[in-house]
Amino acid sequence: MSRVCELTGKKAMVGNNVSHAMNKTKRTFGANLIKKRFYIPEEDKWVTLKISTSALKTINKIGISAALKKARANGFVK
Repeated sequence: MSRVCELTGKKAMVGNNVSHAMNKTKRTFGANLIKKRFYIPEEDKWVTLKISTSALKTINKIGISAALKKARANGFVK
């Protein structure tokens, strides 16, 4: 499975390694992802999501139900 956040859609970015001599080579900046289990009381079940740490902060702030609702509206979750 690719390293993409299931709630926000964040994925790897491409950039440059820059040496002291200003030589540039391509590199990837991976998304900071974790695998986390959440309990959804409305559906009375546990779900395991691969999410970014910034999405985890959002879940802590607005709750898992609101975060899933927003992700469904953006088309990241079915």
